[in-house]
Amino acid sequence: MTGPQRPPRERVVLARRRGARQVRTRTEVVEQTDLGAALIGGLIRAQLGLALRLGLVVVVGFGALPVLFGVDAIAETAVLGVRLPWLILGIVAFPALYAAGWLYVRLAQRNEDDFLEVAGD
Repeated sequence: MTGPQRPPRERVVLARRRGARQVRTRTEVVEQTDLGAALIGGLIRAQLGLALRLGLVVVVGFGALPVLFGVDAIAETAVLGVRLPWLILGIVAFPALYAAGWLYVRLAQRNEDDFLEVAGD
């Protein structure tokens, strides 16, 4: 009686590596060597730069609102009995902040993905 044919045995010594550089880079990060610290520092600088740039856009955008509201034509305009500055603050401000937060999370994730690609993970 013969059973199902088995594939020939294969001796596995080490898992196949994609390249020595990727393994070495990951080790550098884990062991916090100078190269690993430089890679982590690059990620931190990228995240900080992103936060500062996006924060500057939000501050400039919302900082311009008082100037915009100082224009008499805009300040005195009413839509459905509600002045335009209140509509802008109540209807436009929250979606704008939500969009800025969503964009930050998306770009920060992209920075982390790029870091993981460099680290070989």
